[in-house]
Formats: sequence, structure tokens, C-alpha cells
Amino acid sequence: MRLLHSSATMILTADSYDAWYRTDRGGWIGETEYRLIYRYLQPHGGATLLDVGCGTGYFTRRFAQEGLTVSGIDSDGTMIDYARAHRVANENYQQADARQLPFADKSFDYSVAITSLCFIAEQQQVIAEMIRVTRTRIVLGLLNHHSLLYWQKGRRGGSGAYRGAFWHSPHEARELLQQIGVHQELSSAIFLPSGGRTARGIELMLPNIILCGGFLLAAASVAGQESMDRGEK
Repeated sequence: MRLLHSSATMILTADSYDAWYRTDRGGWIGETEYRLIYRYLQPHGGATLLDVGCGTGYFTRRFAQEGLTVSGIDSDGTMIDYARAHRVANENYQQADARQLPFADKSFDYSVAITSLCFIAEQQQVIAEMIRVTRTRIVLGLLNHHSLLYWQKGRRGGSGAYRGAFWHSPHEARELLQQIGVHQELSSAIFLPSGGRTARGIELMLPNIILCGGFLLAAASVAGQESMDRGEK
């Protein structure tokens, strides 16, 4: 999750933002979320993927390391500059507005938006754009209203970099999925955001279908893909 390292007094620069993933806690959280996203994305080798709201490119780089052809967009030029300077493969980074993606229809096999929707008022517009440019499957990473993290960081308008964030309930996440299409799935991770030994043990014991983790994942296949696949059989 891109915001778990924040404090009320912290000025979030691209360097500090990305450096958090190199801490013990940040590395565990980032890797736990990445594994969950990858499991529900189910990408095939050499697939193309768009990361909407990529920030410094932490997740974008992880996808590129898996052999995917990846593009990342973000409205923050400083974050995009950092991502470009830290490429690990041939990722393409571009400053752009998620509400009006600068790509042709069906340009990517997959697309993801990892906590970026939580800071955009026009969420339906962003999802409509993701549907437009995606051929196969979309995965959303959301902040979970039904979680310990919300009680710690999200109440009364949020604290630190969570200030002003929208926290989705599982019901609201399902409503977002209805716009996308078929094969809708919800999951969650980061049940205890402290990241300590107990938190890591709980993470291994609890199944991701329990929807009380701070990171709420929503996945769906793009409408029309199911009928297309059936027609090929």
C-alpha cells in the first residue's frame, strides 16, 4: 500500500516515498500486496499492463521484473521523473490524467490502480477509462473502511497522507466491479498494519477472502471477454 508509512508531519517526497519500501515493514507490506495483486491479475507471459497512478513506480517495476511490458501514468511529474530514473526494464512512464488516459482503445491486456482511486473524486470516470483501454482484466487496490487501519488512520478525515482519502467498504468495492464486467472477486490483506512478528503470523493464518484487511483488492474481467473466450472454444 502506497501510504502506510506516512505521519502527520511528514513531507512526502519521491525519495522518502520510495525509500519506505526498502524498510523492513514497508518491504513486507509492499511484497504482500504485490503477491495478492499478481495472484488475482493472472497475467500471461509477455502481457501488456497499465499502472494507473503509479507514483514512483514501485509496483510498476515489480510487474516489469516479472517479464510484463508495463506502462505507468501519474499526474505528479516529480513522481514520474523518479520512476523514469529508476527503471529496471523497459517500463514506459508518462505524466497523464487518469480521468483521460492518453491511449487508444484496448491498448493493454491488463490494468491496475493501486490506492490511486482513493484520492480521485471521479472514480467512475477513471474506471470507465481503464475499461476502455483494457482487453482482459482490471485490478483495483483500495483502502478498506472495514479495517483496523481505518480506525488508526482514516477517521475524522484521515491523518497524515491519508487525509482526504476515500475508504471503500466491500459493498462499495462490489459496486465499482459491477461497472467493469464479469468474474468479479474481492480479497484483502494487511490485517494488522504494524508489520511486526504477530502481524506477519496473522497474515499467514487468515485467508484473503476475509475482507477486513487494510488493503482491499477488487478484480474483474472486462465485460465481453467472457463471451469472446467462449466463442473461441
